[in-house]
Amino acid sequence: MKTFCALLGALVFGFLAGEAGAAQSRSPWEHSVVTLEVTRKQYDYLQPWTKRVAHVQKTGTVIGPREILTTADSMADQTMIRLQKGGRGKWWPGELRWIDYHANLAVVSAAEAAFWKDLRPVPLAASVPGKGSVQLIRWRNGNLEIRKTEINRLIVKGGKLSFLEHLHLEIDSEINGTGWAEAIVSGSKLIGMVSSKEEHGCTVLPSSFIRSCLEARKTEPYRGLGYFDFVWQRAENPATLKHLKLVGEPRGVIVIDSRAKPSQAQVLKRHDIILQIDGFDIDTQGDYKDPAHGNLLLENLATRNKRAGDKIHIKIWRDGAGQGVLYELPPVEYSVDLVPEAVFDQEPEYLLMGGLLFQPLTEPYLQSWGNDWRRKAPFRLSYYKLEKPAPEKPSLVVLSLVLPDAHNLGYQDSRYLVVNKLNGRRVTRLADLLEAIKHPVEGFHILEFRDGDSMQRMVLDAGETEAATRRVLQRYGIEKDHVIASPPLVLKAGVASNGK
Repeated sequence: MKTFCALLGALVFGFLAGEAGAAQSRSPWEHSVVTLEVTRKQYDYLQPWTKRVAHVQKTGTVIGPREILTTADSMADQTMIRLQKGGRGKWWPGELRWIDYHANLAVVSAAEAAFWKDLRPVPLAASVPGKGSVQLIRWRNGNLEIRKTEINRLIVKGGKLSFLEHLHLEIDSEINGTGWAEAIVSGSKLIGMVSSKEEHGCTVLPSSFIRSCLEARKTEPYRGLGYFDFVWQRAENPATLKHLKLVGEPRGVIVIDSRAKPSQAQVLKRHDIILQIDGFDIDTQGDYKDPAHGNLLLENLATRNKRAGDKIHIKIWRDGAGQGVLYELPPVEYSVDLVPEAVFDQEPEYLLMGGLLFQPLTEPYLQSWGNDWRRKAPFRLSYYKLEKPAPEKPSLVVLSLVLPDAHNLGYQDSRYLVVNKLNGRRVTRLADLLEAIKHPVEGFHILEFRDGDSMQRMVLDAGETEAATRRVLQRYGIEKDHVIASPPLVLKAGVASNGK
């Protein structure tokens, strides 16, 4: 009996000691990292009148009173946000407070005061290390997962949702299922947030970049990020520098083009040599010496504590002499490209005319061909990604599909044709088509396509077009014959289209 009591006492003591040890081993990050579940509309760009519901779970980190930081990835077209703390249990309704798609950042909150009980904000590190060990933190299967990982390097490259190049942190990681805003921490501070997962590592948004965006958010109106709209090449060839009359040691980079809209006045000219930006010398590789991070690509100077509209002093070499220019950072906009890289918080635009389906040519449309769309999408459509917009060609409209009807007999196999004119009127957006339909030529609609397409012209009976459109809508169960953003959608950098 004494043996049994002693054994029972030992078991109870061991259990209590284990519970105490477990309590002591709990991470304080349990009170700062939460789970987000986002429900959103997902559109089929090949049949733009259809959509489905998609769900994604990602990580959020409490950074301030009633503020949770996450990535903007998969937040577009959201219909519901739910929040969960502690890795399990009750889900709380959340709301989107602020979003910047180009920066890939979003701030979420919850209205119910009870949700914030026991949650603690964490500070963002002012700077990030270029090497060493850090921890990746997320909730997984109801448990807080803390994994050690190694910093690989700091690098300036394009973001996941934008062509904008800015500072990123790369870490080595074989952890599966990451890339959804997992917290990267060192000590008690947040030093970054995972934005994407590669084969053997992760790309992280560093806290220094996040801090600058959140600080700029406090200023109304939020101006968003700017960028360098010029294209440059390395100045490594001595003969090239001699031809441009540069004296002294080889240095700087050579301006060769601009991706800005032609209407924007440019202070930089082709064959200018950029010697210095914002007080930092530029070497022939296009790098500058950053006080905190060492050699970085010059593109980082556009986002290093700078916003769209800020003016930067640039020292150049032009016509055999050095001079200074004042360069204003243009805002990052998806519409700066002929084929926009993204369209957020907007259902796909389309127009049906007698069974002919017209759509704007955008990258989301091309992505309908899958992850390998650059190879699988129609070549001529993909090729337009390489072209720049012009005053007479700011955007493109494509005949993407023909829904068969007696009205379009003979044209039913036509698709992927870029529209040039309808009824003699130039077409660069769907609103142009909608207006041109009102002006048939001698009772006919005459469609003209861009040079090089397999078909150059279509002729349709204008008197039958409206009836044919009604038949097609009824036959295929389509609710509306057109969806056109009015005014045409222009996403400003860093501004949620719904104003949140």
